[in-house]
Amino acid sequence: MIEFKNVSMKYKTNGAVALDNVSVKIDDGEFVFIVGASGAGKSSFLNVIMGQEKVDSGIVRVGPYNLASIRRRALPYLRRMLGIVFQDFRLIPKMTVYDNVAFALRVIGMGDKKITKRVRYVLKLVDLTDKANDYPHQLSQGERQRVAIARALVNNPAVIIADEPTGNLDPILSNDIMSLFDKINALGATVVVVTHDLELVHQFNHRIVTIENGRVVSDIPSKYKSEDISLRFTAEKNEAEADEDAAQAEETEEQDNG
Repeated sequence: MIEFKNVSMKYKTNGAVALDNVSVKIDDGEFVFIVGASGAGKSSFLNVIMGQEKVDSGIVRVGPYNLASIRRRALPYLRRMLGIVFQDFRLIPKMTVYDNVAFALRVIGMGDKKITKRVRYVLKLVDLTDKANDYPHQLSQGERQRVAIARALVNNPAVIIADEPTGNLDPILSNDIMSLFDKINALGATVVVVTHDLELVHQFNHRIVTIENGRVVSDIPSKYKSEDISLRFTAEKNEAEADEDAAQAEETEEQDNG
């Protein structure tokens, strides 16, 4: 759960208002679009969630953490709850697709077998299994963004945050990427997407929060009924678990044959 209560914040550089008395609650498992023009306060909203900015007043909660009083040593644990997808991908050029995705798991000391299982699973989820040994420069823009999404997913975060994830993509690829976020949401993750592409947003039946001049000016609920979300989640989760079990069985068979 993410909750902002009467949150206000000014930019440290020039004192201009970034967020002005913002109150928003995002429940577990929701898919929410945050929309608005450039400079409206969308990025400030995300930066607060990620613990990169401190608010001047109000209350911010992300999962069990109160960000107004969170200690610096707790920030890494907060960020493990979050999978971040950036507009500019931020892949490591000298690493393969597999290693770019595995990198976050190696940082936290996960064992090689578990890393292999998890990376194979998320690469299959984003339809990049056959690109595991390629390097970023060998990929299309859409494929690079899918690698970035796989990297965000690999640590099984509770929340996926995407900052203008389709900004560098054409309309067809943009729709494909948003459909992938839709699938990820159906697997149970909370998804928060910041975008200025209203035409794309209106192709999907999710909640839309509009920010202008640091204020929430509208909050349009999802068109999905709660039972629809439950059915989508159950079906997608069962399919994903079956895929993961199959990948584990394949790995075990390869080890036995070796």
